Amino acid sequence: MARARLLRLGLALGSVGMVLLIIAYWDSVGPAHFSPHAAFSRPRTPGPRPSPGQAAGRELAPDVDEFLEKLLGAGTRQSVLPGKKTEPPPPPAPSRPAPGSMEESVRGYDWSSRDAPQSPDADGQQAARRGVLRDFCANTSFVFPAKERSFDDIPNYELNHLIVDDRHGVIYCYVPKVACTNWKRVMIVLSESLLDRGAPYRDPLDIPREYVHNSSTHLTFNKFWRRYGKFSRHLMKIKLKKYTKFLFVRDPFVRLISAFRSKFELENEEFYRKFAVPMLRAYANHSSPPASVSEAFGAGLRVTFSHFIQYLLDPRTERLAPFNEHWRQVHRLCHPCQIEYDFVGKLETLDQDAAQLLRLLKVDGRLHFPPSYRNRTASSWEEDWFANIPLAWRQQLYKLYEADFVLFGYPKPEHLLRD
Repeated sequence: MARARLLRLGLALGSVGMVLLIIAYWDSVGPAHFSPHAAFSRPRTPGPRPSPGQAAGRELAPDVDEFLEKLLGAGTRQSVLPGKKTEPPPPPAPSRPAPGSMEESVRGYDWSSRDAPQSPDADGQQAARRGVLRDFCANTSFVFPAKERSFDDIPNYELNHLIVDDRHGVIYCYVPKVACTNWKRVMIVLSESLLDRGAPYRDPLDIPREYVHNSSTHLTFNKFWRRYGKFSRHLMKIKLKKYTKFLFVRDPFVRLISAFRSKFELENEEFYRKFAVPMLRAYANHSSPPASVSEAFGAGLRVTFSHFIQYLLDPRTERLAPFNEHWRQVHRLCHPCQIEYDFVGKLETLDQDAAQLLRLLKVDGRLHFPPSYRNRTASSWEEDWFANIPLAWRQQLYKLYEADFVLFGYPKPEHLLRD
């Protein structure tokens, strides 16, 4: 019996030692797979990557992610592992709204394709955006909550917006209301994480919207603990070091207007019950709002933009739960002072930035960024939307989102913040 126990202990220690050796090896070599779209190690800053021909003569690393999944996943395996290819049920009717519909009017769809302009200063623009981030993250006089914590201090549940594609070595932090639906579609195509009749999707627009926002479709950092246990943080750091990391941002106040329009001007049962009903009770003196959004809309009862701003400024809101992701600050979703992003795109220059990013990732030959919504929620609308918002509220709201304005280079909206 003692000999059997010693044997089992030796095997366990040997397995752990092997895992540590593999992690150390991967840390020095980087990810590479026997895939037609193999990803090679990248430098810290974006730049040209070696082609498969240039890598000839060098032995490719095994699929370490798959190996660790098999070795460490025993007993923690989910029914469908994050990142595994899954086959959705038969696709429903097309998700594109009919022209003239309420959804089309509010969201502002534009399904026409167009060529993105090529900026002669594209690389310089990226360097400038990353420089602004680095400078303010290092500036000790500029402070905001959670700025000084380390990556290890970030709770696991706050890493749920970081989507990983191991096939191409890409990490995308998605920000709702900043073209995230289409960027998620691109990540599904790249990672081949979702199948359509047995084959991976090739055209991002073929992926139904409801599958795009299903959390089981994507491998995100917060799922690593269930797959890798105590090795999860180390593997995250390796991937953050080796992979190309990107996010897209938007003027913070315009993003708030867009969130309000899509979640409260359209009939959304979930957002009505969870957010509109409490707003109507707290700020509109409706003690018993209708039970459903259709009843409320039928009675002409809706939350106003003023109610929404009151809700954001109310200290009770954050005490009950963190902001919903559609209006949570970008620095709380993507942690730009703990993660050094290689590419910072902006919705205001979406076509240009999307084309540049796909070239950087060397995938521009196999897919194009899908046509996006017309940006009907524009900066020029801010004065109209904030016209009935008291000055003191506007100033408080700016302080709430100041870090996003500063970190991502958006000018302070002085015209909204003074008499």
